[in-house]
Amino acid sequence: MIHENEISARHARDAADASMVGRMRLVLSTSALLTVFIDPKGAGELMSFTWLVFSGYTLHSVVLYILSQLDQPFLQSKLIHWLDVGWYALIVLFTGGESSSFYLFFFFAILTASFRWGFEEGARVTLASSALFAFTSLISVTDAEIPRLLLRATFLLVLGYMIAYWGGSDVAQKRRLALLRDVSQLSNPRFGVDHTVASVLEKTRVFFKASSCILVIRDTESASWTLRTAMEDHPGRSINAERISAEAAAPLMAFPQQQIVVYNRPLWPALAGTGASSTLGGNAQVKWIKSVGEPGDGLAELLEARSFITVPLSLRRGEGRMYVISSKNGFGKADALFLSHIVAQAFPVVENIELLDRMASEAAMRERQKIARDLHDTTIQPYIGLKLGLSAVRNKAAADNPLIEDLDKLTAMATQVVGDLRRYAGTFKAGPGQREPVFLVALRRQAAQVREFYGIDIAVSMEGELDISDRLAAEIFQIVNEGMSNMRKHTSAQHGSIKLKCANGGLDIQIENECLGAQPTEFMPRSIAERAAALGGKAYVEKGSNGGTAVHIEIPV
Repeated sequence: MIHENEISARHARDAADASMVGRMRLVLSTSALLTVFIDPKGAGELMSFTWLVFSGYTLHSVVLYILSQLDQPFLQSKLIHWLDVGWYALIVLFTGGESSSFYLFFFFAILTASFRWGFEEGARVTLASSALFAFTSLISVTDAEIPRLLLRATFLLVLGYMIAYWGGSDVAQKRRLALLRDVSQLSNPRFGVDHTVASVLEKTRVFFKASSCILVIRDTESASWTLRTAMEDHPGRSINAERISAEAAAPLMAFPQQQIVVYNRPLWPALAGTGASSTLGGNAQVKWIKSVGEPGDGLAELLEARSFITVPLSLRRGEGRMYVISSKNGFGKADALFLSHIVAQAFPVVENIELLDRMASEAAMRERQKIARDLHDTTIQPYIGLKLGLSAVRNKAAADNPLIEDLDKLTAMATQVVGDLRRYAGTFKAGPGQREPVFLVALRRQAAQVREFYGIDIAVSMEGELDISDRLAAEIFQIVNEGMSNMRKHTSAQHGSIKLKCANGGLDIQIENECLGAQPTEFMPRSIAERAAALGGKAYVEKGSNGGTAVHIEIPV
């Protein structure tokens, strides 16, 4: 999930680029119009519609410049540079075709397309510009002018291709730096190792436009194998580690441990199978060795892949491999080397998070045992004494005492609290166990107590698979508990609902209550908002479906 500050920064950069391009387009169109006005003969063979075309392009540039100052999203589309190509074709057509010096304007469209959208878009604009220039020139060209037309069209094509290539390299470099920054940033330790690894796999798959990304790891201490898979068909799905046997992991570990491999299946079966691999030496120099056949062909058939790249993982407590698999696109050596950089940046962070997670779990276990003992000695025992005292007072009361009913309610309440505390202490002593059932049972138990003690009926429901760590579950429990408390203290509602939904890489919590009496003024629950912000999420309030108030909390998981 991309942070809002990053989205704002990216939007600001795009707006600045659009403003700069708009200014340069306006300067270019104005200079062209002045050139035709000052020196009509030097501009080429002018036709009757020449003034109309130049004036129209200048007006077009003025409108786009004004829109760029108003920060209109329309200027971020690919249609803009294609409109420029169309205008330049008309300018060349009405200024003499092959003899027009305005064919150089095509490079403006090629530059903006290449450095904004990358090589593929720049190459398309280059081909279209060369074809339009040749077509508009052939209308009026003579046999003697054909060689110069071919030279200019070839010059436009070659230089445009070079611009597209360098522009694409610049765009790709920015994307790579952004990905390396994302995977090297320390994730919130509350989310745990699974969340961090899943984020790395999904971001890597999206970057390479791959169909899947696979991570297989062997733990040297337990000699167990785990497999994680990010799939294109299930984006945003929770990626958990699955235990697999050594026999199932063997095909994925068929390459030598220090080898980076690139495999591309030929487009036509008649061609021989090809594969490329590289071995990293001690001096970090890469020597590419071409190989044919197994194990690349067999693994590609097993993975149902047209191409794949794989790099080794060297961990403190194990080893493994990371695969990026594509059923459509091919990969190159640069892709494989960049994947090795991703692994080198990301997995030391993952190991640090795992170490912090293990230390936190051990500390939490010791703290749970201490809290369990303290609960028994300082909380449960006094409640038991209170229960016994209430029972003694109840026994002394006469049968017609009007306080008997109240004493019975207090005794029942004390009995329930003692039972809840004992179960609570048992949960602390036993550890987190199965996280989802304990978390949901705790919420429903809290809602049942609110219903019994305060008469507010709160329904708790969950949609989707809720896979979160125990520490994150504890934070969410506090948020929901605060919402129940606010409903009891600040509203007169008798009914409410708590809905949890885990989808698209985030957890959405909705705390809603009915509206009785006057509509509440706008407010923001400060404690809930602060807790959500600490988890990297946000909270906002809107009108509920039943006319009441609904507090929405969005937390990335």
